[in-house]
Amino acid sequence: MTRKKVKLAYIYNDSARRATYKKRKKGLMKKVSELSTLCGVDACAIVYSPYDSQPQVWPSPPGVQRVLDRFRSVPQMEQVKRMVNQDGFLRQRITKTCDQLKRQRKDNREKEVTQAMFQCLGGGVSLGNLLMMDLNDLGWMVDHSVRDVNKMAETLNDGSGSGASHASQLEAVLAATTGAGPSSAPEPSEMLADNFEVNADDMQRQQWFMEMMTPQEHMGFGGDDMVLPPGDNNQNGPWSNSFFP
Repeated sequence: MTRKKVKLAYIYNDSARRATYKKRKKGLMKKVSELSTLCGVDACAIVYSPYDSQPQVWPSPPGVQRVLDRFRSVPQMEQVKRMVNQDGFLRQRITKTCDQLKRQRKDNREKEVTQAMFQCLGGGVSLGNLLMMDLNDLGWMVDHSVRDVNKMAETLNDGSGSGASHASQLEAVLAATTGAGPSSAPEPSEMLADNFEVNADDMQRQQWFMEMMTPQEHMGFGGDDMVLPPGDNNQNGPWSNSFFP
């Protein structure tokens, strides 16, 4: 049977609160004992409560005094280096969660803009119906894609080293797929030429898209054309959306 989740709230019933205190105190002392025994660390516990005239300690008053003396002998900066309270712990968790949310939003936005870029190239989306912020994001994505294409072209055009190796790999894959010998596979130079033609077509298409990115007079929405969801409203950088650099 699954254990029922405990509701973390103050117990108003006095008898139930007293019983819970005794149970939790016993569990706390047990955990501290296990931590000290299993991990070989100096640990102690001091519990004050309205139900006992004297504080409950573990392992013993002399043992607690020894641990406290050792802690106080450490420099002040070292004492508070890893010290955290409930408020500080919650702030750290909130900050970490906000950073994760920001990164996830950036990733989602980049995927949306990439999809919109290919839809624009295919004629499925009209640029005149996008917001200026969306156009800026598309412009950034186009620039990024053009740089990637140029790097690929430079790699293929780097000489006989990487280009010949790439062509040899393609030739081997083609021969293994078709079952034909090396003589039936295309020449490496022909395959490199085909790759350059494809890259040239891609760069021409990217150039055409960048020309289409010029702001038009009619920037409003129309019909059922797709519109990207807005991102941050930061207008300080060269792009209006702070998701992209």
